[in-house]
Amino acid sequence: MRQNFIGMVVNTAARKTAKVRVAHQHMHPRVHKLITRHTNFLVHDEKGQCKVGDVVRIEACQKLSKRKSFALAEVVKPAETYTDPETGFVYR
Repeated sequence: MRQNFIGMVVNTAARKTAKVRVAHQHMHPRVHKLITRHTNFLVHDEKGQCKVGDVVRIEACQKLSKRKSFALAEVVKPAETYTDPETGFVYR
């Protein structure tokens, strides 16, 4: 069974590569509060279909480069954008 994570795309500057931030929570041993930590993964995006702000599911694959060992499985929720009809400016 392959590793699967759900995270948010934070960067798509490189071609066919996206940076996905995956959050995980754990309980602090003394304070007994939930602490949220983040891990960034470089993900192979063959078709270039994800944008910044998309929620995506990634899964482990064969190592493609030094830091890239995950591939984009699906876009769970696309980023919400609004294009102004008069100016053409895109709001995120």
